Amino acid sequence: MPGKRILIVDDERFFIEPVKRLLESLGYEVYEAYDGITGLSKAREVQPDLIMLDLMLPGMNGYQVCRLLKFDKQFKNTPVIIVSAKDSDRDREVGIQSGAELYLVKPLNYQTFPAELKALL
Repeated sequence: MPGKRILIVDDERFFIEPVKRLLESLGYEVYEAYDGITGLSKAREVQPDLIMLDLMLPGMNGYQVCRLLKFDKQFKNTPVIIVSAKDSDRDREVGIQSGAELYLVKPLNYQTFPAELKALL
C-alpha cells in the first residue's frame, strides 16, 4: 500500500535502518523515533497508518507507549506491531493485552514481514 506512513519506535539504529530501507523500497513513508516519549510525540506529528514498537525503550517502555496510544481516540484504530527480542509467552500476552495487533520477534523474517504488514494496513 504505497504512500502509507509507518512510524518505527526503537532505540537500536542497527534495527531501524534495514527495516526502513525495506519499507521505503515497498513504497511506504517511514518515520523514526528512538525512545517512547519521542515516539508518542512523533505519532501525533505524522499521524502514521501503522506503528512498529520495541518494548525495551529508554524513558517509557513499549507496553506503556502502546497503552497510551490505544487509550487515545486518535490512535485507537492505528495498528501497532510490537517488535522485540523478548520471546516469552508472557511477553506476547502482555503485548496483545496492551493493545498491539501483532507481536513479532527480532530478528524480523524479511520473507514474511511485508505480507504481515500489508494485512494490517
